[in-house]
Amino acid sequence: MSDLAFFVPAALGTVAVLVRLPSLRRNRHDPLLRAVVVFLLTATGVFCFGATSVIVKVNEVTGVPNFAAPLLYSILMACCGSGIILIINWRGGPPARVRRATRWCAGTYAALAVAMFTLFALGDAPVERLEDLDTYYANTPFIREMIVLYLTGHSAAAVVMATLCGRWLSGVSRELRAGLGLLIVGFTLVLGFDVCKFAAVGARWAGADWDVLSTEAARPFVTVSFCFILLGFGVPLIVQRFKEPWRDWTRYHRLGALSRLLHGLTPTTAVVRMPLLSTVGVRRLHRESGIHDGLLTLNPYFDLALRARALAGALAEGATDEDAAADADAVMVIAAVDALRADPEREVIASSRELQTGPGEERDLVRISHALVRALAGDPGRPTPGRGRA
Repeated sequence: MSDLAFFVPAALGTVAVLVRLPSLRRNRHDPLLRAVVVFLLTATGVFCFGATSVIVKVNEVTGVPNFAAPLLYSILMACCGSGIILIINWRGGPPARVRRATRWCAGTYAALAVAMFTLFALGDAPVERLEDLDTYYANTPFIREMIVLYLTGHSAAAVVMATLCGRWLSGVSRELRAGLGLLIVGFTLVLGFDVCKFAAVGARWAGADWDVLSTEAARPFVTVSFCFILLGFGVPLIVQRFKEPWRDWTRYHRLGALSRLLHGLTPTTAVVRMPLLSTVGVRRLHRESGIHDGLLTLNPYFDLALRARALAGALAEGATDEDAAADADAVMVIAAVDALRADPEREVIASSRELQTGPGEERDLVRISHALVRALAGDPGRPTPGRGRA
């Protein structure tokens, strides 16, 4: 397989690390953030040191044939351990239990990494093998154990991480559920890599030659699985980053009809102009504030009897309680706007002593806005409220 299949994921991992570094500098003691960065670093290292050209360079620099093998396997063990630690910290729980599980996992995979170099030092692998070391040395003492140990540690990590993600699926948000699903797919593909490797090594033990499983079939699993795992960790973070602005924009848009109807009802001195570069959250708050001010201005003109009749009529037609209340509020607001415009001297406002009970902060403004659109659409003789700043 071309080194491009290794360098592309390594480049993606590097970009992901660079994106997270500013956050890590600001929150150095955040265990979850540290786990994310360590996992991305080790995963990037696996792809970088797994490329054939890098393997050749490592062997050349150290002067030891196949020294790149225990180095790569040790980085792989670090990646496995950091991946499990990331899932543990991400899922959370009692701090003492999280710290205990983190220490246990880190200690186990650190020991496996040390074992890689120890077994390599005890074994004899004089012939440099760039792509088929697993099968070429499948029957060599100590090197054989090193190969089995790294495959076992890798498989165990994939099973543990997929299991943790599967147990966490229930009771989480949709974006987190999607991320966990992608992670489960990624870790399952990791097992596909291990199955191919184990089958090829087992075939050598049985005197057969299934090397193609190790050299050709296994490698694509690594690249594809990394993409799924990267997406699995990234999707919840990306969605969370844009979820609140999207909610603000959606609410801002849905309040448009009500905002346009009430625009201009408050005194001009109360109108606050929005800066051009205001965020959508600020614009949403400004629109809601304008609506509440408009409803407060209309309050003396609210015809509660009209609202009661409209509510009864909507309920009689089979509307839900929420929709019926919104329809009744919309009818009352439209009538109040007409009444206010028919009272240019604001005599009703001047003579009012107290506020009536009507649509305000306790009402669902979005439902009222939608009901307003329906009410205006059902009255073709009435002009649609003009667009204004809100």
